[in-house]
Amino acid sequence: MQEWIDFAAELARESGKLIMEYYASILQGDGPAVMRKADQSPVTLADQQAEAFMRERIGARFPQHGVIGEEGGVSGPEGAELQWVLDPIDGTKSFVHGVPLFGTLIALLREGQPVLGAIHLPATGELMLGARGQATTLNGRPVRVRGTSSLEEATLAFTDPAELYRLGHGAAFEALGRRVAVARGWGDCYGHFLVAAGRADIMLDPVVNLWDVAALIPCVEGAGGRLTDLAGRDSEPGDSALSSNGRLHEEVLAILNRG
Repeated sequence: MQEWIDFAAELARESGKLIMEYYASILQGDGPAVMRKADQSPVTLADQQAEAFMRERIGARFPQHGVIGEEGGVSGPEGAELQWVLDPIDGTKSFVHGVPLFGTLIALLREGQPVLGAIHLPATGELMLGARGQATTLNGRPVRVRGTSSLEEATLAFTDPAELYRLGHGAAFEALGRRVAVARGWGDCYGHFLVAAGRADIMLDPVVNLWDVAALIPCVEGAGGRLTDLAGRDSEPGDSALSSNGRLHEEVLAILNRG
């Protein structure tokens, strides 16, 4: 496991250098062209080249491992027990607008289950690492979720309220927002990072793919938190994500799933 953890950290830092070169050009008003994928979500050369770089490094170091990437799909040996899951820039909309709250997500699956996750925020210089059975670290130091036990004292983060409304969670989202102390749109992987780092208590993500969530699970759980989908299923990565400090999880699920 330690070899994989060290490699994930190395991969994150090295890909982060490439991503930050593009980000610097965005801040100077001369960023990479934004293209649209089939689902109309944005993608840039920074996304594509960072993933290509990571794929090349994985193939050279672990040729027996598979790779699943947001931009390049599935590659590597068929039926590989171990697969790396890559999201080179989670929060591309933030990235292309010069907002520093984007991250690189790197996960390792064993037989489809996340055993290792890295959340790298290159613009803030923060690297979170989580691994099954180990404490989550942030820049080398252990971190824990907050001990908040009351919604009235909680901080809620969320991604794209429009999607919450589209999926039928609008009224529940409003009810939850009225209960918490602070509600802010710190979205994408950054919101889950805040929960694991003990800076927020709840994070709602109404729509996710495997590459959006696989790395988050070991990080949140290794910090003492819990991550499920919005229906409360936590056996495997789902199509939505709710992370919390654990103490508030069932209460939040009850609000989100009231008939």
